[in-house]
Amino acid sequence: MFNKLVAVALALTLALPGLLLAATPVNINQADAATIAKSLDGIGQAKAEAIVAWREAHGPFKKADDLKHVKGIGKATIERNRSAIQLEAGDTPEAVAQADAPAKPAHKGRKAASEK
Repeated sequence: MFNKLVAVALALTLALPGLLLAATPVNINQADAATIAKSLDGIGQAKAEAIVAWREAHGPFKKADDLKHVKGIGKATIERNRSAIQLEAGDTPEAVAQADAPAKPAHKGRKAASEK
């Protein structure tokens, strides 16, 4: 019984920091730099300001993977925060993932509608 209690306590101790540091949902097309820095894991104030500057210079992000264009943000940072990145008001992680999915190519042997 005591061993089970110790095991549960240890598991909670190891899991809690990860939960506390987890990213929280943020709309990267509307949030200010301070909000982005507080919300995304591995994004400090300087990178958050770079995200806002890129957005102001190039327009809204169309997909989460567009963050790779911001200096200092790579694939690992995007993947770590993918579930928290929102592109439009009310976005769900599924909607963001679908926006990031590549378009399906036309079936072999069939011409695309634009080719007919």
